[in-house]
Amino acid sequence: MANYSQVMLMFGFAVVAMAPALIISRMISPRKRSNPVKFLPMECGQVPSGAGRTHFMMQYYAFILMFVVFDVMAIFLYAWGATLLELEKSTILPIIAFLGIMFGAMAYALNQSKRRDIW
Repeated sequence: MANYSQVMLMFGFAVVAMAPALIISRMISPRKRSNPVKFLPMECGQVPSGAGRTHFMMQYYAFILMFVVFDVMAIFLYAWGATLLELEKSTILPIIAFLGIMFGAMAYALNQSKRRDIW
């Protein structure tokens, strides 16, 4: 139990700090709904029209997936490139394998998108 004394102390501090904030916000918040328009769901300040669910354009799905792939790849490449001068020569092989896998996945996605006529 002694190992958790710091955690319990922080939890107690969080409860003590949170309780007055919740009580004060409950006391000063307005009770009545003076204007019912204020509580309607809005889209950029306009009252929404039409159905809430619409058709998702699948032609952009491949773009989204490739953005995610290249975004993750950029994070790893930046970390590798920032320390490139201090690394050994043997660290080039894993990054080449990583790039090969990523570009292979992108080539497969492009091939599948052409087969299914997404683009």
